[in-house]
Amino acid sequence: MSDERTPVVLLAGLAGAVLDEVAGAFLRLPGTAVVHHDLREVAQGVVRRRVRWGAPTPAASGPRADHGAAGPAARAGLPVDQWHVLELAHGCVSCTLREDLLPLTHRLSRTPGVDRIVLHLDPALEPEALCWALRHVVVDGETVLERARVEAVVTVVDVGTWLADATGDETLAERGLLASADDDRTVAQVCVGQVEFADVLVLAGAAPDAWAAERVAAVLDRLAPGAPRVPLARLDLAALLARVPRDARRGELADAHAPLLRGQPPLDPDCGVSTVVFTERRPFHPQRLHEAVDVLLDGVVRARGRVWVASQPDVALWLESAGGGLRVGHAGPWLAALEAAGGPDPWAGVDPQRRAMAALRWDPYYGDRDQEVVVIAHHADPGEIDAVLRHALLTDAELAEGEEAWRSWPDPFGEWHSDPCEDVDRDSDGDGDREGVGVDPGRDTAPWNTAPTNTAAKKADPRKTDPRKTEEK
Repeated sequence: MSDERTPVVLLAGLAGAVLDEVAGAFLRLPGTAVVHHDLREVAQGVVRRRVRWGAPTPAASGPRADHGAAGPAARAGLPVDQWHVLELAHGCVSCTLREDLLPLTHRLSRTPGVDRIVLHLDPALEPEALCWALRHVVVDGETVLERARVEAVVTVVDVGTWLADATGDETLAERGLLASADDDRTVAQVCVGQVEFADVLVLAGAAPDAWAAERVAAVLDRLAPGAPRVPLARLDLAALLARVPRDARRGELADAHAPLLRGQPPLDPDCGVSTVVFTERRPFHPQRLHEAVDVLLDGVVRARGRVWVASQPDVALWLESAGGGLRVGHAGPWLAALEAAGGPDPWAGVDPQRRAMAALRWDPYYGDRDQEVVVIAHHADPGEIDAVLRHALLTDAELAEGEEAWRSWPDPFGEWHSDPCEDVDRDSDGDGDREGVGVDPGRDTAPWNTAPTNTAAKKADPRKTDPRKTEEK
């Protein structure tokens, strides 16, 4: 049975000028609408939205019968290029998505003649966060993906600058790319996330030499192993979309307990780029882990995985670093903790894949608790990474003290924070204009942390003698 939902392409990347070029190429495809939100002034509550529609196809009937989204020019078959200045009560990405981008995408998906929607993302946006919103935020009684489907996530990579961006510690604020007033992400966190979530990569620019080009390729092989790479100079959009692999994620969100090595990346070193897979069946000491994570902030492109911290034995923590930026967040309870809580079916609602993986690795005493962290290093010593993380594990004497003692230890990862817009009323000005937009409370939490999360952020400090030392950000 054919899928009649409107295809949506997410276009991401830091290279703004190249993004504009690729977005313009999409406009030449009949029936394609391109939507862009400029977030440069979002901290001041101002967002500039541009909607373009180059060559509408004849109007369709059936489920896509909303005639109010495109305006009279589009309905008359004329090209559309509309700018709107949006003033938001709370300047942040979440507000922009919920108040404008999602309702607009929902309307366009029902508009006759719109055969494809391209969401041309601001360089500060990560496609994973938007895909979560498309899947879980309710607009007029339904989510956007009930009317549309993600056809592909396309990320543009400037080969000449991407690796430096992906391994640096420059913040978005320092680059002039803030997505909100309190956005503390680094450029590396954004550009690595954009590539990691991509279904296909468009390569622009040129590396300074052949060795640098090979190193970038080696990193991309490990970070996005299943994503085909297409040079901008040979860009054919129809062929590009046709090359998206059948098993591509197409906006599907991975559970924190899903396999970490997605797409079978190469594990052997290449051009100085290596992959470290750290696994162990004993908990980390909270303070020593806090010190050990410094090793993930220098010479490392990406580290991500689930960690078991002794002072929080009931919950898994999610560790994720890119370049000089690190975040540690809540990844939900261990199945062993659910089992201990009792009930007729303590694993009710747990993903079948997670159930199967837990059953295969179940320990009679610790259950599914373990450490699993994957690190992509480009300058760091893999042996040192393994040794430093191993040193952070509990000693035999500490292990013998038991959970009651562990819970009393000081825990640097124990402070809870929440998004400043989390408690904002859906209709703060009382005029009812946001009644149609809300978050389904039964769904997962958003990747940009709209629900409480245990977050520790670090940024590498180049002023210190040991380049692996950090300061709290």
